[in-house]
Amino acid sequence: MEIKNSRPKTSSNKKPDTRLTVTEEAELMAFLLAKLPHKSRNNIKTLLRDKQIFVDDQVVTQYNHPLKPDQKVNVRWDKPPEEQHYRGLSIVFEDDYLIVINKQEGLLSIATTKEKIHTAYSILSDHIKKQDPKNRLFIVHRLDRETSGLMLFAKSERIQKLLQESWGTTTKERTYLAVTEGPVERPEGVISSYLHESKALIVYSDQNSYNGQRAITHYETLKSNGYYSLLKVSLETGRKNQVRVHMQDIGHPIVGDAKYGATIDPIGRLGLHAWVLAFAHPVTREQLRFETPIPVKFSGLF
Repeated sequence: MEIKNSRPKTSSNKKPDTRLTVTEEAELMAFLLAKLPHKSRNNIKTLLRDKQIFVDDQVVTQYNHPLKPDQKVNVRWDKPPEEQHYRGLSIVFEDDYLIVINKQEGLLSIATTKEKIHTAYSILSDHIKKQDPKNRLFIVHRLDRETSGLMLFAKSERIQKLLQESWGTTTKERTYLAVTEGPVERPEGVISSYLHESKALIVYSDQNSYNGQRAITHYETLKSNGYYSLLKVSLETGRKNQVRVHMQDIGHPIVGDAKYGATIDPIGRLGLHAWVLAFAHPVTREQLRFETPIPVKFSGLF
């Protein structure tokens, strides 16, 4: 397999983004044609297809997407690098320092006593050793086996340490999608508690500060029906099982999550996906942002 590295570019060879502000209601295609007169309809369709158009920092691929006044439209002229696919994960970004992947549900992040061979860590370790047998891989954060989405790895212990020590200040966005049981009464809110883990490896939530680590979760309802809710969940802290426990706290456990109170499993998997990850590159200081598609099984419920 040919290895294609996508290194963060310096300001000297990166074409600057075009940033536009919406002044009146319009469809995206008509707006871009008016603002980019040197581009044809086919040019803009290509930009949309290649995920180079952002509205309020969200990738948009539909030409008829409705725009409202004061929204920000960003055109990224540099095409994103092609993803590399392995069984269980896709590499969405790689340079000399980092690897960002989109992990599928069912794949372990790292080895356990029961599974040592097929893990995200082992797949990526083999990947970088094909480039140089001396290469090593270091995990920055983990996802539960049944959680899908974005994960970050470092290619040296120094980079791992830089990322972990500055995680709170350099991470601009860490957002999950959660499918929960039932319609959530409050469309948005903040959940705060202290989490501690039992000897049976179950995480409990408590309001007593002596019983664990502070955890803060922000949520917003994106879609809801009489059976399920699709929530945008942003983490202010990153504790083990934080989203799962906090959804149980508000009485709407994540579907398929019997460990934390779920009674139904409509999609045959845990309804949790690491959707967006944005952070400052530890070496170049470039602001990196990655967003994955909403899992089809999630959207299919609505």
